[in-house]
Amino acid sequence: MGFSAIIGGNLMAGGELGSLMNLHAFVIVVGGTLGATLLQFPPKVFLRGLRIVVWIVKPEKLMLNKQIDKIVRWSTMARKEGLLGLETVIDGEKDSFAKKGLQLLVDGNEPEVIRDCMEVELSTKEHLDLQAAKVFDAMGGYSPTIGIIGAVIGLIHVMQNLAKPELLGSGIATAFVATIYGVGLANLLFIPIANKLKAHIFQATQAREMIVEGISSIAEGENPRNIELKLSGFLLEK
Repeated sequence: MGFSAIIGGNLMAGGELGSLMNLHAFVIVVGGTLGATLLQFPPKVFLRGLRIVVWIVKPEKLMLNKQIDKIVRWSTMARKEGLLGLETVIDGEKDSFAKKGLQLLVDGNEPEVIRDCMEVELSTKEHLDLQAAKVFDAMGGYSPTIGIIGAVIGLIHVMQNLAKPELLGSGIATAFVATIYGVGLANLLFIPIANKLKAHIFQATQAREMIVEGISSIAEGENPRNIELKLSGFLLEK
């Protein structure tokens, strides 16, 4: 919608689509932005950022209601059959984080130990994901500045060819279009992607915190009904 509004507005004002197409400006802005970002982040973090960008259109399915129901069933089973009765549940659990918590529970660890072990993994996972999201934050910061560099390069090209009017057009086009590319990519693509990824990471972290709380409550021997009431507080929609 954002890109369409800019292109449509340009056409409505009598401009041509070709006036916004400039390969030189694109190479300067995109190449410069990627170069600066690659220098800031280790390759592992940069590649992870590219992998998780799919979350903006296909985020992880959290399904908190179903997760609460599962935890309540685990609690009921633990009260009836003991913690060892949950061994049959572990193999069928697809969520590796919940599976780790169940294994700690079945092994008879204290609630504090279970909570500490799971929170270490929780905080590490959140940190890695936030670092990956910051890749796009960085792109959003560098892109407008690289666009200004492209504009200066275009103006230099203009000043060097004042005696050759046929070369002035390309230099002026590079100068203005590079600025549009830099500011446009930052505000319509990079920064929105970073913020959406951060929002999803926050929600995923809350979902894992709910699992930590639920499994710790089972270890403490809380009543299944009380566990259900406690975990319902994590639901975003009341």
